[in-house]
Amino acid sequence: MKLLARLALCALPLAFALAAQALVVTDERGAAVDLPKPPQRIVTLLPSLTESVCALGACDRLVGVDRYSNWPASVRGLPQAGGGIDPNVEAIVALKPDLVLLAKSSRVTERLEALGLKVVVLEPKNHADVRRVLDALAKVLGVGAGDAQTVWRAIDASVSAAAQSLPESVKRTRVYFEINSAPYAAGEASFIGETLARLGARNIVPAALGPFPKLNPEFVVRADPDLIMVGERSAQGLEQRPGWSRIKAVREGRICRFTAEQSDVLVRPGPRMGEAARLMADCLLERR
Repeated sequence: MKLLARLALCALPLAFALAAQALVVTDERGAAVDLPKPPQRIVTLLPSLTESVCALGACDRLVGVDRYSNWPASVRGLPQAGGGIDPNVEAIVALKPDLVLLAKSSRVTERLEALGLKVVVLEPKNHADVRRVLDALAKVLGVGAGDAQTVWRAIDASVSAAAQSLPESVKRTRVYFEINSAPYAAGEASFIGETLARLGARNIVPAALGPFPKLNPEFVVRADPDLIMVGERSAQGLEQRPGWSRIKAVREGRICRFTAEQSDVLVRPGPRMGEAARLMADCLLERR
C-alpha cells in the first residue's frame, strides 16, 4: 500500500503538467476547440496563417500548407494540400495533423471534423483581427503571450515608420487599390484600407461597402482616383477598360503595378504588413 501511495504521489506532478498543457480555444465560428496539448503536426490552409505560425517560432511544426503559402522559404518544400477554399481532404488526412488551421470561407471544415481532425478557424480581415489572431495562435501553440505581442509591436512600428517617412505633399492622395480584375477592391474597412489610412491616403472605396467589395467598374470611373495600386497579374488591359481613359490616375500614368511577390506581401494580413506599408508608401512617393 505504501508503494502504491508513493507511485500515486509521483504521478501527481505529471498529471498536473498534462492538465496545464490542455487548453480550449474559441475560434471564428464561436466553436470551442479542445486541445489536449499544444499541436506538433499542423496543416495551415491560409498563407497569412502559415506566415503567422512561423513568425511565432513554430514553422518546424508545419507538416503541410495550401498551394499559395510560399513564405518563409522553408515552407515551400512542404506537402501542399490544395487551395484554402477547396483543399484536398485526402491529402490533409494523410499528413496526420493534430491541428488544421483554416479560413472561415473554407468549405471542408465540417468534413475534416467528421473525420476526427481538430480544426481551428481563423481569418483576419483588419488590423485588430491580425492582433487577435496572433494572440489566439500563441495560445494554440503554447508559446508565451509576449511572443504575439512582440510580433504585433514590430508590425505596428513598421507601419508607423512608413507613415512618418512620407511628406505632407503625398498625404490625402485618393487611392484605388484593386485586389483582382473582377474588379474586387480593398475598401476602407480592410487591413489594406487601414494601412492606407495610416499612411495618410484616402481610399475611394468607403467602409460601408465592406472590406473587399466587388465593384461596378463605372464606380471607379466616377470616383476618379489620383492613384491606382494593382498587381501586375490583374493589371493587363487596365487602361483599355471602358471609360477608364477618363480616370486621372490613368491619364497621368499614376499606376503602381506590383510584382507577384510584392502582391503576396500586400494582400496577406499577417507579420509582413509592415513591409506592405513600405511598398504602399514607396508607391505614393514615386507616383506623386
